[in-house]
Amino acid sequence: MKQLICSLALFVIVFSFVDAQNYNAAIGARFGSPLSVSFKKFINDAHAVEAYVGFRNFSTYNWFTVSGAYQVHKDIDSIDGLQWYYGLGGSAYFWSFDFEFLGDRSVGTTFGIQGYLGLDYKLENIPVSLTVDWVPTFFVNGFGSGFGGGYGALGIRYVIGE
Repeated sequence: MKQLICSLALFVIVFSFVDAQNYNAAIGARFGSPLSVSFKKFINDAHAVEAYVGFRNFSTYNWFTVSGAYQVHKDIDSIDGLQWYYGLGGSAYFWSFDFEFLGDRSVGTTFGIQGYLGLDYKLENIPVSLTVDWVPTFFVNGFGSGFGGGYGALGIRYVIGE
């Protein structure tokens, strides 16, 4: 796990010196499943990396996730600043279930392979990027093994460098 996080951080740092078409980088929030803090960095005009950490809490279970993605962006020519994107990524989910009424508590780690399909809109004259995406996930182990199609988010990020 530490190697994955260090590799992702190194990848982002190495490619942080290349300029992007609509904006260079952005930091903000993803409002969805899970609620996350996100950093997105373009490595050239059409390719970006995104890393985010999130948390989800319900009455009987909660989970924390670390995710990273590689995304390919394509312009939608009819609207300035609007791009669609697709990509591939991975996540680690650290979860716990607490069924007090049964006296049962379970904890574990699950890994997921993720697809990305979304829209990214950079507001004109305002350093803000808005996104919406769908993130279907295949869980390779642990609780929730199998396909999960209910993931994605609405994002709002502050643009760092244009």
